[in-house]
Amino acid sequence: MLRGLTTVTFYSPDFEATRRWYTELFGIAPYLDTPAYMEWRIGDYQHEFGVVHSTYAGSDLARTADPDTIGRPAGAVVFWHVDDVPATLERLVAMGAKEHDSPRDRGTGFITASAIDPWGNVLGLMYNPHYLEILDSLKAES
Repeated sequence: MLRGLTTVTFYSPDFEATRRWYTELFGIAPYLDTPAYMEWRIGDYQHEFGVVHSTYAGSDLARTADPDTIGRPAGAVVFWHVDDVPATLERLVAMGAKEHDSPRDRGTGFITASAIDPWGNVLGLMYNPHYLEILDSLKAES
Protein backbone atom coordinates (compact mmCIF):
# COMPACT_ATOMS: atom_id res chain seq x y z
CA MET A 1 0.00 0.00 0.00
CA LEU A 2 2.55 2.62 1.06
CA ARG A 3 5.29 2.38 -1.55
CA GLY A 4 7.66 5.12 -0.50
CA LEU A 5 8.13 8.69 0.56
CA THR A 6 7.31 11.14 -2.21
CA THR A 7 7.01 14.63 -0.73
CA VAL A 8 7.38 16.10 2.73
CA THR A 9 5.50 19.37 3.05
CA PHE A 10 6.01 22.08 5.66
CA TYR A 11 4.12 25.36 6.08
CA SER A 12 5.41 28.87 6.61
CA PRO A 13 3.92 32.37 6.83
CA ASP A 14 7.29 33.96 5.87
CA PHE A 15 8.24 32.62 2.46
CA GLU A 16 11.29 34.81 1.87
CA ALA A 17 12.93 33.87 5.17
CA THR A 18 11.97 30.21 4.72
CA ARG A 19 13.46 30.13 1.19
CA ARG A 20 16.74 31.63 2.44
CA TRP A 21 16.93 29.30 5.47
CA TYR A 22 16.31 26.05 3.60
CA THR A 23 18.46 27.12 0.63
CA GLU A 24 21.31 27.64 3.08
CA LEU A 25 20.62 24.31 4.79
CA PHE A 26 20.40 22.29 1.55
CA GLY A 27 23.05 24.24 -0.36
CA ILE A 28 20.74 24.63 -3.37
CA ALA A 29 17.84 26.88 -4.36
CA PRO A 30 14.37 25.38 -4.79
CA TYR A 31 13.81 23.98 -8.27
CA LEU A 32 10.14 24.99 -8.07
CA ASP A 33 9.38 28.41 -6.64
CA THR A 34 5.91 30.00 -6.81
CA PRO A 35 4.10 32.43 -4.48
CA ALA A 36 2.18 29.49 -2.96
CA TYR A 37 4.72 26.64 -2.98
CA MET A 38 8.42 25.95 -3.27
CA GLU A 39 10.18 22.63 -3.54
CA TRP A 40 13.67 21.17 -3.38
CA ARG A 41 14.85 17.71 -4.43
CA ILE A 42 17.30 16.48 -1.85
CA GLY A 43 19.22 13.43 -0.70
CA ASP A 44 20.26 10.18 -2.28
CA TYR A 45 16.82 9.52 -3.77
CA GLN A 46 15.99 13.13 -4.63
CA HIS A 47 13.02 13.18 -2.26
CA GLU A 48 10.82 16.23 -2.58
CA PHE A 49 10.86 18.72 0.28
CA GLY A 50 8.13 21.32 -0.17
CA VAL A 51 6.94 24.41 1.67
CA VAL A 52 3.42 25.78 1.28
CA HIS A 53 2.78 29.42 2.11
CA SER A 54 0.47 29.33 5.14
CA THR A 55 -2.09 31.58 3.46
CA TYR A 56 -2.69 28.83 0.89
CA ALA A 57 -3.08 26.04 3.46
CA GLY A 58 -6.44 24.46 4.11
CA SER A 59 -8.42 25.76 7.07
CA ASP A 60 -7.11 23.05 9.40
CA LEU A 61 -3.52 23.94 8.55
CA ALA A 62 -3.95 27.71 8.32
CA ARG A 63 -3.27 27.87 12.05
CA THR A 64 0.42 27.75 11.17
CA ALA A 65 0.04 31.35 10.02
CA ASP A 66 -0.88 32.28 13.62
CA PRO A 67 2.23 33.75 15.28
CA ASP A 68 1.23 32.14 18.60
CA THR A 69 1.82 28.68 17.10
CA ILE A 70 5.29 29.40 15.69
CA GLY A 71 7.91 27.36 17.50
CA ARG A 72 5.48 24.69 18.71
CA PRO A 73 5.70 21.36 16.92
CA ALA A 74 2.75 20.11 14.92
CA GLY A 75 2.02 17.07 12.78
CA ALA A 76 4.06 13.95 12.11
CA VAL A 77 7.83 13.78 12.43
CA VAL A 78 9.57 12.63 9.27
CA PHE A 79 13.11 11.45 9.94
CA TRP A 80 15.79 12.13 7.33
CA HIS A 81 18.94 10.03 7.30
CA VAL A 82 22.06 12.04 8.18
CA ASP A 83 25.60 10.77 8.65
CA ASP A 84 26.21 12.68 11.90
CA VAL A 85 23.12 13.41 14.02
CA PRO A 86 24.78 15.62 16.70
CA ALA A 87 26.64 17.72 14.12
CA THR A 88 23.52 18.17 11.98
CA LEU A 89 21.45 19.17 14.99
CA GLU A 90 24.17 21.62 16.04
CA ARG A 91 24.12 23.19 12.56
CA LEU A 92 20.33 23.53 12.61
CA VAL A 93 20.43 25.22 16.03
CA ALA A 94 23.19 27.55 14.84
CA MET A 95 20.89 28.52 11.95
CA GLY A 96 18.05 29.44 14.33
CA ALA A 97 16.18 26.17 14.80
CA LYS A 98 15.31 24.99 18.31
CA GLU A 99 16.32 21.60 19.59
CA HIS A 100 13.17 19.50 19.97
CA ASP A 101 14.64 16.14 20.95
CA SER A 102 18.33 15.73 21.78
CA PRO A 103 20.34 12.95 20.14
CA ARG A 104 19.30 9.54 21.46
CA ASP A 105 20.83 6.16 20.85
CA ARG A 106 17.88 3.92 19.97
CA GLY A 107 19.99 0.77 19.87
CA THR A 108 21.45 -1.37 17.07
CA GLY A 109 23.05 1.68 15.46
CA PHE A 110 20.01 3.95 15.22
CA ILE A 111 20.42 7.51 16.53
CA THR A 112 17.65 10.11 16.39
CA ALA A 113 17.12 13.78 17.20
CA SER A 114 14.80 16.52 15.99
CA ALA A 115 14.68 20.27 15.66
CA ILE A 116 11.93 22.83 15.17
CA ASP A 117 12.57 25.18 12.28
CA PRO A 118 11.87 28.91 12.75
CA TRP A 119 8.30 28.38 11.48
CA GLY A 120 7.31 25.61 13.91
CA ASN A 121 7.88 22.54 11.70
CA VAL A 122 9.61 19.50 13.18
CA LEU A 123 12.60 18.22 11.22
CA GLY A 124 13.57 14.67 12.25
CA LEU A 125 17.17 13.48 11.98
CA MET A 126 18.26 9.85 12.07
CA TYR A 127 21.38 7.84 11.55
CA ASN A 128 19.81 4.69 10.13
CA PRO A 129 22.00 1.68 9.28
CA HIS A 130 19.12 0.11 7.35
CA TYR A 131 18.96 3.16 5.06
CA LEU A 132 22.67 2.73 4.29
CA GLU A 133 22.28 -1.02 3.67
CA ILE A 134 19.50 -0.41 1.15
CA LEU A 135 21.46 2.37 -0.54
CA ASP A 136 24.54 0.11 -0.82
CA SER A 137 22.47 -2.77 -2.24
CA LEU A 138 20.94 -0.50 -4.88
CA LYS A 139 24.37 0.80 -5.87
CA ALA A 140 25.66 -2.78 -6.14
CA GLU A 141 22.82 -3.66 -8.52
CA SER A 142 23.67 -0.88 -10.96
